[in-house]
Amino acid sequence: MSETSPHVRKNRAHWEADSAGYQERNRAQLNRFDDELRWGVWDVPEHELHVFGDVVGMRALEYGCGASQSGIKLARMGASVTGMDLSFGQLQEGLANMETSGTRLPTVQADAERTPFRDGSFDLVWCDHGAMSFADPFRTVPEVARLLRSGGVFAFSTITPLAWLALGDGDVVSRGFRAPYFGMHAIEIDDPGWRTTEFQLPYGEWIRLFVRHGFEIVDLIEIRPPADAVSTYVEPSELPWSRDYPYDHVWKVRKA
Repeated sequence: MSETSPHVRKNRAHWEADSAGYQERNRAQLNRFDDELRWGVWDVPEHELHVFGDVVGMRALEYGCGASQSGIKLARMGASVTGMDLSFGQLQEGLANMETSGTRLPTVQADAERTPFRDGSFDLVWCDHGAMSFADPFRTVPEVARLLRSGGVFAFSTITPLAWLALGDGDVVSRGFRAPYFGMHAIEIDDPGWRTTEFQLPYGEWIRLFVRHGFEIVDLIEIRPPADAVSTYVEPSELPWSRDYPYDHVWKVRKA
């Protein structure tokens, strides 16, 4: 796999080093294969958010599939799922999950900014904090537009711009802003054990980017967890903040 962008190399190195550790830390939340598909750090179920609707027969690409937990669940909903991830280690973890769940799907190792698939290959491209958190949206959005057929849906969750502004020491959200809103794009994280480049844009920039590449906006679902929510990703102390402000959200857009 050829890599040209420094952030691609940095993110791939991180995930190859941390795949097993990440899966172990979050196994209790991710590996409930008999449960329904869920979204975001607070694990809010699909039946409450209504992102997908009927997916039976759809050709779907999980865009940064990790260990394929979400893809397994979408396949069980009737979609024909392909998983794609930058990290070989993550894909290897996914093979074990397919064995455990009894649900198999093809997976491909690829950079989300330039994938190996043909134009119009999919009816649905989605991820839950996948490639859209770790790849440059100015490259991924046009790439997804290429991959989708006319009328195809692109749905993905990320941390909200609001949460990025509030993240402080230890990646814990605060009641005050810690960063500027304007100019958000590539965010370098070089903490011990977590060295990545992550991406975020102001809301207006997201909207202009979608429109520029032929998408119409269907919904922006700001996730509010229930009062008793638990998460393996964030501290319990962050739940009150996430009840008052959206920690993550789901964009849903359609190729016009």
